[in-house]
Amino acid sequence: MSTPDTIVLIHGFWVTPRSWEHWKTRYEAKGYTVHTPAYPGFDVEVEALRADPTPIADLTIESIVGHLEAFLDTLDTKPILMGHSAGGSFMQVLLDHGYGCAGVALNSAPTEGIRITPWTQLHSVFPALKNPLNHHRAVGLTPQQWKYAFTNTYTDEESLAFYERYHIPASGRVLFDSVLANYQPGHQGAWVDFANPDRPPLLFLSGSKDHIMPEAVQASNAKHYKGAGTITEHETYDGRPHLMVAGPGWEEVADRALDWALARASWTATTGY
Repeated sequence: MSTPDTIVLIHGFWVTPRSWEHWKTRYEAKGYTVHTPAYPGFDVEVEALRADPTPIADLTIESIVGHLEAFLDTLDTKPILMGHSAGGSFMQVLLDHGYGCAGVALNSAPTEGIRITPWTQLHSVFPALKNPLNHHRAVGLTPQQWKYAFTNTYTDEESLAFYERYHIPASGRVLFDSVLANYQPGHQGAWVDFANPDRPPLLFLSGSKDHIMPEAVQASNAKHYKGAGTITEHETYDGRPHLMVAGPGWEEVADRALDWALARASWTATTGY
């Protein structure tokens, strides 16, 4: 099996593909083709989505996954998939559906069936969930709420700069549906088959200071995977917040993610490595 030459980076909530700008440049400088697909309707700049958040309010988990799958179907080879935050959850669904040759989930939101909800996580998403009417809205964060959820280990100046560069509202519908998924009958949009023996290798990377997706969430998610012969690993970066894709030390995380994926991309369900 040839070495992968394509990487797909999937963004999370409250940000757009712009959040991957440094990773994209770094990987392209190494010779890779890098794609940063947006959610449906997100193919505009951050400033445009702030001015008109209608595409955000209309999102569903199913529409996001379907949109990403349609994009991946256009590629000639199976890429390395990486997802941050909610993008990590969607990336896991894509792996389960047979896409990608290896996956890295950074500060990942959980898939369906993960019930652990640390207090800092509840506090981080409370601005969106405190009002049931937000189910039909795009809900933003204040600079102070952003710092608590995304950049709590950075200076106020760094946090505000990232807020102005990356922040957009998030879909109240998807946030509410994600919370309620474990209490609804049947499989919901973020369901994966934890016993899928054909799922490509998967690495969870966590920040020990992440408030919105604490490392305990990723650890629980990783432990749920029981597919015979599959590879699931979890590593934690000490002192890192949720926004590990930017800020001090992002290069170390980016290099580790790529090195891990390349070392395991030749895995197959039949032969292992």
